[in-house]
Amino acid sequence: MRERKKVWKSKRPVAVTIVAWGIVLLFLVRLYQVFEPLIRMNILEDGIHGALLHGLRLTPLGNAVAVSASFLLQALIGVVVLIGFLRLRRWAWVILMAWTGASLCIALLDYFFARPNYLVMASDVIIAFALSQSDVQRIFQIRLDPDEPAR
Repeated sequence: MRERKKVWKSKRPVAVTIVAWGIVLLFLVRLYQVFEPLIRMNILEDGIHGALLHGLRLTPLGNAVAVSASFLLQALIGVVVLIGFLRLRRWAWVILMAWTGASLCIALLDYFFARPNYLVMASDVIIAFALSQSDVQRIFQIRLDPDEPAR
């Protein structure tokens, strides 16, 4: 049986690898953010004992569970986007660029009005710059050269 040639290795720019590592770093940050409120409220040790809602408002316990669930959802979406990005799918580039822009806006708002997360801001900036490079945009078929036929 012949071994399959890995054509994608020669085509993949270094910036794609940098972005992939940035996504992994953000995944680890989000994973920390999943468990941090649960540990702070002793939910992992004691379990959920008490109401999550008081009327239509979340209790502090309910808020911790909701925040953890939202970060878990973000981490899972990040894994799906990472897989699509490593397979050089166009939709992954679009989602990642939109996600990075929104994340950077939220990080800037946190910088001015709350506690800034410098790690997320730095990785968002690196990802945005790497995704904006012309060779990365060409490999994801975002940018077409004038002499290149449209697909």
